[in-house]
Amino acid sequence: MSKILVIQGHPDPAGGHLCHALAEAYVDAARAAGHQVEVVTPATLDFPLLANAHEWEEGVVPPALAPVQRAIAGARHLAIFYPLWLGDMPAVLKAFLEQVARPGFALDSKAKNPLHAGLLSGRSARVVVTMGMPALFYRWYFCAHSLKSLERNILNFVGIAPVRKTLVGGAGKMDAATVAAWRQRMQVLGARGI
Repeated sequence: MSKILVIQGHPDPAGGHLCHALAEAYVDAARAAGHQVEVVTPATLDFPLLANAHEWEEGVVPPALAPVQRAIAGARHLAIFYPLWLGDMPAVLKAFLEQVARPGFALDSKAKNPLHAGLLSGRSARVVVTMGMPALFYRWYFCAHSLKSLERNILNFVGIAPVRKTLVGGAGKMDAATVAAWRQRMQVLGARGI
């Protein structure tokens, strides 16, 4: 079995959104299948925004995020859930990723080739993005630009691969049967640890 870190990137910590329901289904099925699962919700953590490159390169990781770095280091798989906001991940999730993916932890600042500086190899990821528009429209018309950026510029850059993606469109207009079908898909992925 695998160690999985689930990152609930929805900015509303109160829950009750499709993003929360899908992540809960994934977590429950993963645990039932025997995987060790830890969940982190950036919206509930107290950490500042990074203001400059010096803070990112030389600053100290905020105390609330040190346990998250340990969880990432111990995980073999990351599952990231978030809603598409203004065409991208919510600001709290981006700020969270900027804080945890620092040199010395996620990147080797002394690497000769910056394209091979990732220190988090040996881990895979699943990214689940919910959105109001049809997922096919996001994928083909917008070329899933923000999702590609997350994969290429953050996850792959720090060594995490492969990155599997699940796009869930029509989030605001789903009936109960459609939500149940998506929850079942997440249960299958969670049980398999992918």
